[in-house]
Amino acid sequence: MDKHIGWIGTGVMGKSMCAHILKAGYSVSVYNRTKEKAKDLIQMGAIWCLSPKEVAEKCDILFTIVGFPLDVEEVYLGENGVLKTIKKKSIIVDMTTSEPSLAQRIYHEAKELGVSSLDAPVSGGDVGAKNGTLAIMIGGDKEAYETVLPFFNLMGQNISYMGKEGAGQHTKMSNQILIASTMIGTIESLLYAYKAGNDLDEVINVIGKGAAGCWSINNLGPRIAKGNFEPGFFIKHFVKDMGIALKEAKLMNLSLPGLALAYQFYMYAMALGLENLGSQGLYKILGKMNGIDI
Repeated sequence: MDKHIGWIGTGVMGKSMCAHILKAGYSVSVYNRTKEKAKDLIQMGAIWCLSPKEVAEKCDILFTIVGFPLDVEEVYLGENGVLKTIKKKSIIVDMTTSEPSLAQRIYHEAKELGVSSLDAPVSGGDVGAKNGTLAIMIGGDKEAYETVLPFFNLMGQNISYMGKEGAGQHTKMSNQILIASTMIGTIESLLYAYKAGNDLDEVINVIGKGAAGCWSINNLGPRIAKGNFEPGFFIKHFVKDMGIALKEAKLMNLSLPGLALAYQFYMYAMALGLENLGSQGLYKILGKMNGIDI
């Protein structure tokens, strides 16, 4: 337990992920823009800091999971950013789903300071974060990955080293592209069952165990059946991820029409002011398009 850990970002995912490290007995310094969201962690023993720069001064390994690429850039490269005070030979680990190009930029700027950088986005939502069962996709130097692996194992069960800097973020984009289309299928499947008069829980129980079984139907389907559209993963963050994937695809001269279609549905949700619903909130949008009041 000789390493002091830093943690920045204590939202829906980050709070639970940080809690696993605290429960393992590590000393953790924490920062979040809204202190109230870190209250539970502080009560567990986390040390509150006033800025990312202050967290960086104290730690050997620093984790971040914030909202958007601009937030990542501010946390690492801003006036009060991590790279202003991070100690030489420390390791920084960004677990935000962000732009591969930004991960690469942070990696190279950190390397000039003698600091190792990993991009390590996650998948599994709030349930995976709470249960320590996340999938974690890591890019960066293998030596840094091996040092941080015990901490990844506290947070997830499917831990994969994907290669050089940016590789973790590219893998997460593949993940989000698949989920985007799968969510459309999940929503349309349950809307069809609803309109036909079926019991949604019974439908999910049957088809979730067959060839149509997937994470979305088995985890988000029951929430939809209960009318629970609270965020395990915000619509606004999913829109951000899809936008990154479409941008990267364009740079590679790659056409992804299915992703582009899913993106339009979620943009409609944003236009209706529903950006803070969970991604399963698309059920309300497609229901509205079909005259179904949900």
